[in-house]
Amino acid sequence: MGDEASQRFRTARDFLLAHREDYAAADEGFAWPEFGEFNWALDWFDVIARDPANAGRYALWIVEEDGTEHRWTFPEMAGRSDQVANWLRGLGVRRGDRLILMLGNQGELWETILAAIKLGAVIIPASTLLGPADLRDRVDRGGAKHVVVRSADTAKFADVPGDYTRIAVGEPAEGWHEFAAAYAESAGFTPDGTSRADDELLLYFTSGTTAQPKLVRHTQVSYPVGHLSTMYWIGLEPGDVHLNISSPGWAKHAWSNLFAPWNAEATVFLYNYTRFDAVALMAQMDRCGVTSFCAPPTVWRMLIQADLSALKTPPRKVVGAGEPLNPEVIEQVRQSWGVTIRDGFGQTESSVQIANTPGQEVRPGSMGRPLPGFTVALVDPVTGERATEGEICLDLAKRPVGLMTGYADDAERTEAAFANGYYHTGDVGSIDEDGYITYVGRTDDVFKASDYRISPFELESVLIEHPAVAEAAVVPAPDPIRLAVPKAYVVLAGGHEPTADTALAILAYCREHLAPYKRIRRLEFTELPKTISGKIRRVELRGREDTAQERPAGEFREEDFPTLKG
Repeated sequence: MGDEASQRFRTARDFLLAHREDYAAADEGFAWPEFGEFNWALDWFDVIARDPANAGRYALWIVEEDGTEHRWTFPEMAGRSDQVANWLRGLGVRRGDRLILMLGNQGELWETILAAIKLGAVIIPASTLLGPADLRDRVDRGGAKHVVVRSADTAKFADVPGDYTRIAVGEPAEGWHEFAAAYAESAGFTPDGTSRADDELLLYFTSGTTAQPKLVRHTQVSYPVGHLSTMYWIGLEPGDVHLNISSPGWAKHAWSNLFAPWNAEATVFLYNYTRFDAVALMAQMDRCGVTSFCAPPTVWRMLIQADLSALKTPPRKVVGAGEPLNPEVIEQVRQSWGVTIRDGFGQTESSVQIANTPGQEVRPGSMGRPLPGFTVALVDPVTGERATEGEICLDLAKRPVGLMTGYADDAERTEAAFANGYYHTGDVGSIDEDGYITYVGRTDDVFKASDYRISPFELESVLIEHPAVAEAAVVPAPDPIRLAVPKAYVVLAGGHEPTADTALAILAYCREHLAPYKRIRRLEFTELPKTISGKIRRVELRGREDTAQERPAGEFREEDFPTLKG
């Protein structure tokens, strides 16, 4: 099946590359490749590693903060992953076994991922920021039989019970197998059988913005093949040097630091740092010739606080994902770099579903149109009918490959997610006559004030236009007359103080740029609570408002400022 599977994948991939800037043709002509058996590491990565065109091309390039760097070609990465696969097999890793992978941006991470795929093992990605309680949950609910972690993190497992294989990357750790021993193994790997397309491959614990993390189940094709859509969104091509700022352990890391770039035969580039430094980052982007750049909104917002002109040769492909980007950020980057950041929308549960793709008009505030291979419907949550504004859903009559199979060991959540012939994202959007979709908010973030429906994202986009605002989150605050009013939690930009004058300036700006019913009526300066993956926890802010017995000491209200009356 190997040669045939490889060719099917390549045909689909090459079609998207050929129509990289022709959305209409790509959308009309693209068809997901169909597989009974498929193993991305064997049937794709190893195949492109044998291509003479990739003999000297770097698959992975990592630069450290101190200036040291490591580079591996495609053939080198294929051979090293063979060695790791043979070594893991010797330690008892078998097809279907679940393996927790908890490493930083280091070569061993990619080697282990490829090795696990070749073995048919199931990977449970984990952030190095997780503590013992999180790890107990992952070992227990994830049913992990093996763990691969940095030596520095082995102590976190001291109180994590379980009969699992312990493997440490780095300095020797007592009671743990030393990963470096893998490189004594043979570089030739022979699989012990075939990988079915629907075999489990990845088990992601979601970031849990509102509840206990769910276990998202992906197969041998849903992420590896599904991320052809992500490759298309970014516009990646063979030879690109792609930098994605994302931490290992989260889905976006697999999106843009693994499957999408290597589907395109591009180089994965990483710059490791302890504290974000925009100037240092741009210097490395210049030096190493980064052609493609993806970052979450938090990073984009920090970048525009710096002098973007310091980057002499900006990447020609720039995208943002994780949360929608505010128009002000997009405009500042366009003015400085001459390129437009293109939003993309997806979830841990899927590859990119909706995006602004290369060569297409980017409409202010819109996150674009459905990716080739995705049929999106906006569904009214009350009537269940299609609407111009409603929950963003995927039509399961044309089920995309890049969609999870469900939540592991949770039939109730899975049934709810796939109810009535749709996959329900839990996000709300609106659609225009040309098929462009604009993000409104999470179904549980949108609220009513004075009986008007309020999108926090829309208000936050206006707030961030003010020079004093670095980040903002809007939630409903209880009000005896209006039932609820919009309240903004604001993180200030450098050089601004949390004073009444600053609050007045921000509230006045919002008053000028928002309809009266959308007006920000309360404001508090604070740090924003976030998930470990960097998403704002509005649910926590709503909880503060719902349980507050009295007015917070640092809160400013419209009525405090006579000049705002009327």
